[in-house]
Amino acid sequence: MKLTIVIIACMLCFSNAFAQFESGVLKNSSEKMTENMNSRVTIGGYAQLDYNQPISSDVYRNGTLDVHRMVILFGYKFNDRAQFISELELEHVDEVFVEQAFLNYRILPWLNFRGGLMLIPMGIVNEYHEPPIYNGVERPNVDNRIVPTTWRELGAGFSGSFNQVSLKYQVYLMNGFKSYDGATYLNGSNGLRNGRQKGAESFMSSPNLAAKVDYFGLPGLKVGLSGYFGKTQSTLYNNLSKENSAGIARADSSVVEVSMIGVDSRYAKNGLEIRGQYIMTYIRNTAQYNKFSGKDLASELSGWYAEVGYNVFQKSNIRSALVPFVRYEEYDTHKKVEGTLVRNLAYDKTEITAGIGWRATPELVFKGDYAWVKSAANDNYTGQVNLGIGIMF
Repeated sequence: MKLTIVIIACMLCFSNAFAQFESGVLKNSSEKMTENMNSRVTIGGYAQLDYNQPISSDVYRNGTLDVHRMVILFGYKFNDRAQFISELELEHVDEVFVEQAFLNYRILPWLNFRGGLMLIPMGIVNEYHEPPIYNGVERPNVDNRIVPTTWRELGAGFSGSFNQVSLKYQVYLMNGFKSYDGATYLNGSNGLRNGRQKGAESFMSSPNLAAKVDYFGLPGLKVGLSGYFGKTQSTLYNNLSKENSAGIARADSSVVEVSMIGVDSRYAKNGLEIRGQYIMTYIRNTAQYNKFSGKDLASELSGWYAEVGYNVFQKSNIRSALVPFVRYEEYDTHKKVEGTLVRNLAYDKTEITAGIGWRATPELVFKGDYAWVKSAANDNYTGQVNLGIGIMF
C-alpha cells in the first residue's frame, strides 16, 4: 500500500516551479557553475539559519538557534572543456567540511568525465539540498536517515544528457561507507550514516557503484531512478600477506554488502507542487557484523514521503511565491533484522510536517513549520516548531 501511494505520487509529482527549473531540469549550484561557460572564475553559495523549539505538554525544553550551514562554492574554468568545482561548508559555526571538489571534463556534448569528491546521485535532496529548493526548514528525514544526506565520496565516472530522448545519466565508481577502521560505525539508529567518509583520509578496500538516470521529457516533470551497490570498507586485513588478506576478506565480519535503490519524481504546474520519494536499502552479512561489532545494524532500511504545496500568489501579479505545504513521511532503520537481533520499533518513525515558505526571490526564502513525530513503539506524537532563513546565489 505504501509503495503504491509513493508510485502514484511520483507519477503525479509537482515540484518547485519557482526554484530553478530550466527546460524541465532542476539546477543546483554546482550544475549551474559547471554550465557557466562565460566566466573563468565563478562564485556561489548557500546558507541556512534555523530556530528549533521542541513542544511538550509535560516538559519544557530550550529552543536552539543555529547557523546550520554556511557554504561557499568556487569554480574555475581552465578552457571550454575543463572545469573544477569546489564547495566548502561550515556547519554549526565550528565544523568545516569539503562537500565537493571535482574536475569536470567535457569529452563530447553528451559525455563528461568527472573525478574527485562528488555527491552520490541518490534521491532528491542529496543533490538538490540548497534551502530555497526544498520546502520545510529541515530536510526530510527520509533523506537524512536512509539516503543519508549529505552523502559524498571520492571517485570517478561519467555524466551527461541525451536531450533527444530527455534522459540525464550519472555513473561513478567510488569508495564506500567505512564499517571498521579500529572502531565500528554502522548501527540500528543511524543505519549507514556514520559510515560516510566524506573525503577525509578515506580508504577503499573495494570500489562501489553509484548510478542514476533522470527523465525530463514532459514540461516541468523530472523522474529519477537511482542505484548504489557495493561493500563497506574495512582496514581489518591491512598489513597482511595477499594470501591471508584474501582469506580474511572472503569471511570478513567487519564488512557488509549494501544495495540501495531509489525512485523520485517532481513536477510543477499552475502553482501546485507535489514531490515523492521512496528509498530501499538491503544490507547483507549484518548478523556477522553485529556479532563482531556489538551493534544492532538492520538488514533492511526503507523510507518514503509524499509532499504537496501550493503557491497562493500564482494567479496574482506578485512576483514572489508564498507556499503552504504538508509532507507525510515514514522511515525505518530497522525494517528487517537478521539472526537473534530483535527489531527495535523505536526506529520506525512517522512524521508529518506542515508549514509555509515565502520565497521573496527564487534565491531567498523565509520558512516556518510544525513537525509531528512518533515511533511505532509509542503512539504519542511529539512536536517541534521550526523557523528558518535560506539563501543561495
